[in-house]
Amino acid sequence: MSFTIYNFEDNNDVSVLAQAGQFKVIQWDRDLSVSPDSAATAWFSAQMDVRRRQLVAELDGKTGVTLQAGAMQWTVGSVHANTGVKSAGDFMGKMFRGAVSQDSVIKPEYSGTGRLVCEPTWRHLLLVDLSKWGGSVVLNDGLFLACDSTVQHSLQRRSNLSSAVAGNEGLFNLRLDGSGILALESPCPEAEVLYVDLQNDELRVDGNYALVWTSGLEFSVERSGKSLIGSAASGEGLVNVYRGTGRIMMAPMQAATYCNVYAPDATS
Repeated sequence: MSFTIYNFEDNNDVSVLAQAGQFKVIQWDRDLSVSPDSAATAWFSAQMDVRRRQLVAELDGKTGVTLQAGAMQWTVGSVHANTGVKSAGDFMGKMFRGAVSQDSVIKPEYSGTGRLVCEPTWRHLLLVDLSKWGGSVVLNDGLFLACDSTVQHSLQRRSNLSSAVAGNEGLFNLRLDGSGILALESPCPEAEVLYVDLQNDELRVDGNYALVWTSGLEFSVERSGKSLIGSAASGEGLVNVYRGTGRIMMAPMQAATYCNVYAPDATS
């Protein structure tokens, strides 16, 4: 590669939080692009670790990157983008996946040699090695940011459709299979993520807290009690249930309570 980048990763206000495969997570420790009106908010935000973060991919010409639509900020080098649509059937499949989930219909694929930098986000960026999850995971809606192009995308249906509709949780989730690295936009940092390993057991969660789970787990939405009256009396209503053998990654707070994914500008 024949390019040189200055004042990016070597900036004193930039730190590298995580690195896996071709992906790297950087953080802007201070936000200097502020006005007098927003300086106080920026300072207090930084004290609570509300900082801009970016995903960076170093493309070596071998493995490409599949990205959530609209997430790319800039590329340098011989980096090429395509829609990732391989056929008419593949396009229809992507249209269907987009219609039943919150993920974009078309996820562009970037290949070549060079560097790809994603838009800054106020959320936390987590790198997941699929080999440590048995090569197959299911994601909650809206968490996918990027992955190696070797990873296959599909949908996994809830095990009981009627309760999924009643719980307003949707019918399908994005499933990823293969080997490679997955980048998530998480509502919480790695330090707060909870992991639950099940051995032929079950986990019941009152709320949309689960981020990722192994695809071998049976996922359903059920009443918290054995009867409608019992569920109403408990005050819990419907709960998410994960059964079988596998792992669940959970956040301590619901994703819906966090700020928007992308910061519209540095002073917002």
